[in-house]
Amino acid sequence: MIDPKVKQDLREMAQKLTNLRGSLDLDLKQEMISNFEEKMSAPDFWDDNDKAQAVIAEMNAVKGSVDQYAKLQQDYDDAALMAELADEENDEDMASEVAGSVEDLVNRMNEFELQLLLSEPYDKLNAILELHPGAGGTESQDWGQMLLRMYTRWAEKRGFKVETLDYLPGDEAGIKSVTLLIKGYNAYGYLKAEKGVHRLVRISPFDSSGRRHTSFVSCDVVPEIDDTIDIEIRTEDLKIDTYRASGAGGQHINTTDSAVRITHIPTGVVVTCQNERSQIKNRERAMTMLRSKLYERKIEEQQRELAEIRGEQSDIAWGSQIRSYVFHPYSMVKDHRTTHETGNIGAVMDGELDGFIDAYLRSQLKIETAE
Repeated sequence: MIDPKVKQDLREMAQKLTNLRGSLDLDLKQEMISNFEEKMSAPDFWDDNDKAQAVIAEMNAVKGSVDQYAKLQQDYDDAALMAELADEENDEDMASEVAGSVEDLVNRMNEFELQLLLSEPYDKLNAILELHPGAGGTESQDWGQMLLRMYTRWAEKRGFKVETLDYLPGDEAGIKSVTLLIKGYNAYGYLKAEKGVHRLVRISPFDSSGRRHTSFVSCDVVPEIDDTIDIEIRTEDLKIDTYRASGAGGQHINTTDSAVRITHIPTGVVVTCQNERSQIKNRERAMTMLRSKLYERKIEEQQRELAEIRGEQSDIAWGSQIRSYVFHPYSMVKDHRTTHETGNIGAVMDGELDGFIDAYLRSQLKIETAE
């Protein structure tokens, strides 16, 4: 006999698949795939390797969503048929198998829904992620290193590529700051959920008295905006400094002034890049980072203006505390925006962030729907 909950899950999945089919617009997706294939067949397609890779990644993502939907629909049909047979034949072994299949289907469908939530114009882009420890010296800098490892693990598990654009090591341990470029389809769409201040509570390994410490690290995330986006940057508004690169790297490190720091004087925005081997390449990367930050600043100003018009008392600053990681006196990670939490702090620090990202994206969808 099929469990009533399994039957309910099957009914809900049938409705979800119908809704998802409408959201996907399969005809449009097939047209997009044809356009991508036409671009890829052009003789000059590989002239710009970065743009070519971006087109391939986007086509694979579109094809992937179509294929995922087809697979979900087929697996649902199989599970529904097995459930019907198990009921007719009163087969407990088959009923148990159906329950396992349905549980797997529910998880996969939730993940698929999450991907479809990433529909904002720049969600599909690469993400530039910065970590900046707050006051607290070595303890906060070590917390920054822990978060760096967490985000690197998360990205690697998703098959994203991680590049270190800038790295400033801590005095004794950890980091003073780090900037990562996380490359992959929808990287920004996922990681925008991580923007804000992350709070750590633990017994500090750097305190000989074994006292409990609270540390803070701010996480800033912006989409990697290329030069096709119209952002005015005047040469006279820039202050460009060069210096010797620091941190891990090849033999060029600390031998030439290859690292670049650009200050946008009107806004005070500062970007640095030191991972490339030449000053020219570092400058190009730094300009991309600056363009991304200025674009994000422009969007924030528009949001503030809308909030004032609506009379909202909303704080859209990136410095708001979003999540607490408590190692002592108990183990818990809790997101203060969504109340999503888990006691498995080890898994979170090893990159298991999808539950928090899922909860945040779904909460934003509810807000937009309510408006």
